[in-house]
Amino acid sequence: MAPSTAEGDDELGAHRLASRHVERIWGRRDLAGAFAPPVETAEPIGEIWFEGPADADLLVKYLFTSERLSIQVHPGDEAARAAGHERGKDEAWYVLSAEPGAVIGLGLTHEVSRDALRAAALDGSIEHLLDWRPARAGDVYYSPAGTIHAIGGGLSLIEIQQNLDLTYRLYDYGRPRPLHLDEGVAVADPVPWTRPFEPVQAGPRTILAAGQAFVLERWTTHGDAIADLPSGSVLVPLAAGGTIDGLTLDAGTVWAAENRVALAGGGDLLAAYPGGEPLKSILEPGA
Repeated sequence: MAPSTAEGDDELGAHRLASRHVERIWGRRDLAGAFAPPVETAEPIGEIWFEGPADADLLVKYLFTSERLSIQVHPGDEAARAAGHERGKDEAWYVLSAEPGAVIGLGLTHEVSRDALRAAALDGSIEHLLDWRPARAGDVYYSPAGTIHAIGGGLSLIEIQQNLDLTYRLYDYGRPRPLHLDEGVAVADPVPWTRPFEPVQAGPRTILAAGQAFVLERWTTHGDAIADLPSGSVLVPLAAGGTIDGLTLDAGTVWAAENRVALAGGGDLLAAYPGGEPLKSILEPGA
């Protein structure tokens, strides 16, 4: 789907992306405001997708969970291309809110063999093998492809990922959904997760995460600024305030951006762009 321009000006460097609600059995029915579904849905809403071009490098979703998602894994670039896809699926999460006791499972408590991983998925002990960690508002995690993971219930978060809709379920708590043990075990890295990048503060930029596929930053500006963005970048306002290329930035929106864009009036937003290394010069004070 081509990106939609917020005010219909195709000359702008930033374009507001269209969104769609996606029903999930682990989602919620209490969404309100900008996230309220346009009509009554048969299943709860678990995800809101912000869709750019079909060949976009990155995809942004909002996730709303009432139950744990399946224990799952995604393929890397090589395995995904061997299966006929353009890219693999690294992903990152920014936690917006977390109910008391909310957790995210990321990596294993200790390394196991692939045979042991399969056996644990079959008998359910993988649930205890997964390394569940407390989740709090403001937490950021980068999950490289191959990382065994599961998002817990009681969470609202922003997910930035490589643009691939491919998930291999290893375990689903007895829900009547198919598993993908052969594919999942083959691409999984059955080891503990280690943080691939420690956040770095650089003026109004905080570089939150960087992996092989993309970089995630948080920009907190108090005045006008100019951003020089590479192709495939996305911007996600965390709060209402300010403008981009003269258009209002609202929470709950996502923008595709590239080349030079003008930010005015201050703002608080996430910025993600393809590539494994943070750019040295991307955000400068406005003229």
